[in-house]
Amino acid sequence: MSAAGLLLSDDLLFASRISGTAERLGLTVHVQRTPEALLKQAAEEPPTCVLIDLHIPGLVIEEVVRQLKSQTTPPRIIAYGSHVDTATLKRAREAGCDRVLPRSQFVEELPAALADWLASPETSP
Repeated sequence: MSAAGLLLSDDLLFASRISGTAERLGLTVHVQRTPEALLKQAAEEPPTCVLIDLHIPGLVIEEVVRQLKSQTTPPRIIAYGSHVDTATLKRAREAGCDRVLPRSQFVEELPAALADWLASPETSP
């Protein structure tokens, strides 16, 4: 089975940028626009990694992380948000996200790091 990721984002242009980067690397990232849709798809098709925009309306990051981490093989969770919203970034770290990045750093790391983020745990270094 190939590595697949899930992205929670309601920013269509940014989501397209991420899925396009994944395609160029031969990877797949499915986009969901709501936390409920993300969790439903994650339950049906467990991802190796979940990318989360912390500024999704109605997002309760603690609940999303708890549900994702309860899967048999929990995915990596990479969250990103505004660098000025330090409280939200801190909440994501405290909720148990594997990485929490300001959006600018996420964009900078994306091309080089996406393959590692989406790699299955068995193939990760």
